Amino acid sequence: MKNLLSGRVEITSQNHGFAVDLNSIADSSVELTHLNLNDNTLEGLRHTKFKAFSVQYHPEASPGPHDADYLFDEFIKIIRGEVHPRT
Repeated sequence: MKNLLSGRVEITSQNHGFAVDLNSIADSSVELTHLNLNDNTLEGLRHTKFKAFSVQYHPEASPGPHDADYLFDEFIKIIRGEVHPRT
């Protein structure tokens, strides 16, 4: 998976029981943040106006072993009101 904000490639544990249709995202306030390098499915997005972001993989599965730890740090900062969501 590629983090489109940082340019980093991360190892993740996948679950592709469903996927977001990229053509269904018409809101310019939604920013794509992660892309699967195997099948080009959307792996993450964030809202640029609201404090909301998501990923379509299992960050808790410790795949890398800690490639996705930054997501939990960002979530805590958002809850505390310290930063805008950036994944």
